[in-house]
Amino acid sequence: MSATAARPDARLREVADGVFLIERAHVNCYLIVDDDGLTLVDAGLPGSWSPLLATLRALGRRPGQIAGLVLTHGHFDHVGVARRFAERGIPIWAHPGDLRLVRHPYRYAHEAARIRYPLTHPRAVPVLGRMALAGALTVRGVDASGELLDGTPVDLPGRPVPVWSPGHTDGHCGFHLPDRDVLLSGDALVTLDPYTGETGPRAVARAATADSTQALESLARLETTGAGTVLPGHGEPWTDGIARAADLARAAGVA
Repeated sequence: MSATAARPDARLREVADGVFLIERAHVNCYLIVDDDGLTLVDAGLPGSWSPLLATLRALGRRPGQIAGLVLTHGHFDHVGVARRFAERGIPIWAHPGDLRLVRHPYRYAHEAARIRYPLTHPRAVPVLGRMALAGALTVRGVDASGELLDGTPVDLPGRPVPVWSPGHTDGHCGFHLPDRDVLLSGDALVTLDPYTGETGPRAVARAATADSTQALESLARLETTGAGTVLPGHGEPWTDGIARAADLARAAGVA
């Protein structure tokens, strides 16, 4: 249910019905607003706290009113403010395959050396620089209190349905909101690759992807949702359907 009609505010960016984008340093979080409360998808970077608070204030809400935080995966740029919620007793959900990574968000598998990407992809330099300034090097892990099950709606406002989509990480999950025709794709499909600076639907570069072959195969799992709007972990929303986005991501390959 849309909240902007009752409380329009320039700080609010409603990218789907009752879904608000919170962006800091090219990293996206999403606030799902439902009649029975709020759910946050991903926890961004430490610098994401301020824009999250601004969004909540504009909606007339407080952090303590968020019923739960669901994580697409455990990388540092998606766990940034998770500890703040844990300290407030707000449950955090992650897939069993990423529970260890959520606790240790820098200890992740990747197929290629990260240091070479800024040299070979100069467009990535300002992106990675902004992420660093927003706290990308200072994230502390946290224990997730709930485990996501593929295809089983999470008992939180909006009833997000996990779509297990491994490859980027072992336990990566997208979240489908069937009643809103929305897929929150996390880093299984992005429209900005932070490691190359390239835009348009694609999988994230091997610098941060554990298994690129599996990542491309997981696009088919995302396609089963048939969602019309795709909300990625990095980059702008995509409104031309998951099928088209997945085709373009396959064509782009993995850098």
